Amino acid sequence: MYRNWVKITLILVYLVIVAGAMVRMTGSGMGCPDWPKCFGYYIPPTEASELEWQPNRSFEKGQVIIRNEALQVATRDFITTSKFSEENWELYTRHDYAIFNVWHTWIEYINRLLGALAGLAMLIMAILSIWKWRDNKKITLLSWLSVFAIGFQGWLGATVVYSVLSPVKITIHMVMALLIVAFLLYLLYLSKNNKKTFSVSKKYVMLLVFALVLTMIQIILGTQVRQFVDDQVALVGYDAKSQWLDNPTMTFYIHRTFSIIVFALNAWLWFFNRKHNYGLSKINWIFLLIILEALTGILMYYFDFPVLSQPLHLVIASLLFGLQFYVILEAWKKHIPKFVMRQ
Repeated sequence: MYRNWVKITLILVYLVIVAGAMVRMTGSGMGCPDWPKCFGYYIPPTEASELEWQPNRSFEKGQVIIRNEALQVATRDFITTSKFSEENWELYTRHDYAIFNVWHTWIEYINRLLGALAGLAMLIMAILSIWKWRDNKKITLLSWLSVFAIGFQGWLGATVVYSVLSPVKITIHMVMALLIVAFLLYLLYLSKNNKKTFSVSKKYVMLLVFALVLTMIQIILGTQVRQFVDDQVALVGYDAKSQWLDNPTMTFYIHRTFSIIVFALNAWLWFFNRKHNYGLSKINWIFLLIILEALTGILMYYFDFPVLSQPLHLVIASLLFGLQFYVILEAWKKHIPKFVMRQ
């Protein structure tokens, strides 16, 4: 039961990453300008008229309207009269973004909804981990730590909105999502009854770790490149895709150069896994994801950002990170005892 909930939670966290990629691709990050509600509603509006002041209409405390290109928040429950009364409203002061786009709003709302479901699944997982305390205290402790981690991730999401999509906070938000994935994969590994053991050299394990570090660096660099693209979209428009990577920053060239290093290192790891019969079958999937990641990068640069190439690039990177981390867990299990014995 516990292990099944770890899997469910992991799937939901990855769905949140997919939804986040779609939010970024469509520019929907401010689709809900407040948090945790959306324009003050648990279920967001579908029409702009719902965010307009109207006479003889009931409002609840916290609900939002757009008036004079600013967000106004209801200070109490009331019914409007024939004239707008300022005493019933206060200006939203966390930022000055006051635009409603129904598609952006619902894309961002679905992202938040999946995040809430992932949090609920993680809480259930943590409760079930209590029964693991006697057999493996580490599982229970890490399960509850994961709950706090996803709570912190939710807070980070709020700070991203309040900052009107600060690039640094978006990057931290993404890195935290990957750390949560790592927590869940470790719990998945710990809760496995029959763990395979692999006879892997110390050098090979260290290179696996180095490959994971390179992937993390690539993801961080990629978020910075994506910020440059977002700025270009705002400057030249969504239809001018051929200009999105005109005169890129140095970060782009570092990111592209690193991709060659990442490919070469993982190709070496794949080759030696086969040559020495290490038996790490997931290395094959890692190498496939590396190829797909490179392909989506080439499509974006040389073919002017085909549909879904951007979110696929990010999602593949997050899957790659997860697989690399799990392979390290498998290889480390056998490696550590051998290393200790040699001491």
